[in-house]
Parts: sequence; C-alpha cells; structure tokens
Amino acid sequence: MRTLVIVAHPSLQTGSRINRELTETVRSMEDVTVHDLYQQYPGGCIDIAAEQQLLLQHDRIVFQFPFWWYSSPPLLKHWFDQVLTFGWAYGPGGDKLRGKEWGVAVTTGGAEEAYGSGGYNRYTVEELTRPYEVTASLVGAAYLPVFTVHNAMQLTDEELRRYAEDFAQHVTNVVRSR
Repeated sequence: MRTLVIVAHPSLQTGSRINRELTETVRSMEDVTVHDLYQQYPGGCIDIAAEQQLLLQHDRIVFQFPFWWYSSPPLLKHWFDQVLTFGWAYGPGGDKLRGKEWGVAVTTGGAEEAYGSGGYNRYTVEELTRPYEVTASLVGAAYLPVFTVHNAMQLTDEELRRYAEDFAQHVTNVVRSR
C-alpha cells in the first residue's frame, strides 16, 4: 500500500517540533511519500493536475496539520477547494478517489481533557474533524481513525520520539474505521 502524507504547516522547519518530528520520521519510510504543501506552494498557487496525479498514485492519504481555530491552516483548505473538483473527485464521473483510505493527523496546543463535552473546547477532536470524514464519504474513500497529539508545545524529546513512532505505525498499519 502506498501512503501519501500531505503536510500543511506554514512554518514546519521553525515553528513546530512535533510536526517536524512526525514528518521526518515517515519521510524515509518505504512506500510513504511526504508532500509539504507550504514548501511546494509558498505563493498558494496549486498545480491541480499534479496534485490529482499524486493522489491517484497512492492508496492511503493522510492530512497532517496543526489544529488552528478548530480547522486546518488555510493552504490545506485551499488545496481541498482546488484539487477535489466536481467530475473528478465527486459528482458524475467523479470517482477517482473511490476505494482509497483517507485520514487526518492533527496536533493541538491544548491538553487532551480540553477536547470533550466537559472541556474548554466543548467537542472532541473527532467531532471537530468531522468535515474531513464527510469529505471522505463524498469522494468514496474509507475514513481512518484520527491521529492526535495534544500538548504539542510542551512535549519532551522522549515524548516527541514516541509520538513519531506511533505516527509511523498509524500511517502504515491503521485499520479502517467502521
């Protein structure tokens, strides 16, 4: 199975130890392609045909990003708007992603207990990432369990390495959700 990890972090090299660690860990893995949107498109002009071809070449797509204002960084939203076109990804003839696996990996600055009905953010990460699940359904992809790292800014070096190892397992061995 070929896995594509689409990374969306505007300051990956200087602004996020955990996202950088996750990315570097899977970058060298066999059958995993890491695609850094902010590095590829610093001006935000997306090559739609190239992105669609990249999606076609992979069986599993994982979107990795920091959770900002209960969503992704803006370039990832722009990528969805541009790349997942009517007649290609959905709608009549839009079956190019059907049967693929699709998931998200998010990092949060907040504690795990902040995400839930009794927490500061009122909803779980799974509830807040529901648009990605619905999009997977729309394009005919199987949605995978969400990979989440909380307290991203307070992690020790040991915790960083452990999460990176867990992420490597996640992107290659995760079982489809029901």
